[in-house]
Amino acid sequence: MEAPSGLRADCEALLSRFQETDSVRFEDFTELWRSMKFGTIFCGKMRNLEKNTFTKEALALAWQYFLPPYTFQIRVGALYLLYGLYNTQLCQPKQKIRVALKDWDEVLKFQQDAINAQHFDAAYIFRKLRLDRAFHFTAMPKLLSYRVKKKIHRTEVTEEFKDSSDRVMKLITSDVLEEMLNVHDHYQNMKHVISADKSKPDKALSLIKDDFFDNIKNIVLEHQQWHKDRKKCERAESLAKIKSKAFSVVAQAPKSRRHRQVKFDSSDSDSASGQGDSKATKKKRAKQPLKSTGRKGSVRSKGNVQSTQEEGPSLLLSMPVIAEEEEESEGFSGTEFTAPKRKRKC
Repeated sequence: MEAPSGLRADCEALLSRFQETDSVRFEDFTELWRSMKFGTIFCGKMRNLEKNTFTKEALALAWQYFLPPYTFQIRVGALYLLYGLYNTQLCQPKQKIRVALKDWDEVLKFQQDAINAQHFDAAYIFRKLRLDRAFHFTAMPKLLSYRVKKKIHRTEVTEEFKDSSDRVMKLITSDVLEEMLNVHDHYQNMKHVISADKSKPDKALSLIKDDFFDNIKNIVLEHQQWHKDRKKCERAESLAKIKSKAFSVVAQAPKSRRHRQVKFDSSDSDSASGQGDSKATKKKRAKQPLKSTGRKGSVRSKGNVQSTQEEGPSLLLSMPVIAEEEEESEGFSGTEFTAPKRKRKC
């Protein structure tokens, strides 16, 4: 679902005019809203289905400007735009603002920043939307459907509204540093020319430090290095969070199979010997004949058990301990079946 180009142009025109006011007050936004007659955006002749679709597109488009990487002023303007669109829509019941759960942390952070900066009108508008239950919390930003191939439309970021990630490098560029170096050299040469002693300039003319440019250059280089290290740390933290989430869930065996779990020995030597002995016991058990229900079969099974116990205690330690089945097999082998005596008929 892609918003029409005309709707995007109107929203960006409103936000750009709000940006020119250099204010985040709601009264300044309402003046622009009324002057552009933005409240009549839903007054076109549309059927109910088209009206619902157009309202969803308008709310989704305004929501894009409310999230990073846009500036704080643009995000406040987008919040006011969402408030105006939600309350002027003609749908019954009203269409809600679709909010993905992954974006909710950024929204709460924005609310806290507005309160800390004492922009209470923006905090009030956000609170009013929450009380009106204008948000529809979803797992994904867009509606997904089963076995339907759609072209993924990437959201275009408006560079005019985008918040610069590094304001220092935007302010002090390489051209600015080169120009500062030329001015500083020219200033030092003029001091030598004006002073009486050409070799040593007069102290009264030294209005700034001689290492002024070097200090600025070092500070800019340190900021660049800090910015790079910060990006690396953020990436490392995100990877650590992903790993912790992946390995935090430990798979447990079901209740019916918990008594079958293997008990491992602590020493490596016992485990190594246990692996070799387990192979030998498997071969021996495979060669054993099936137990018969008679007396002879029970005697043979007892003899086999005694022989395996005499071979070494390490065999029993290395194999999985299944207590229930062993007890049943021993009780079954120990019982003797005697045929009942027939009574003679007199």
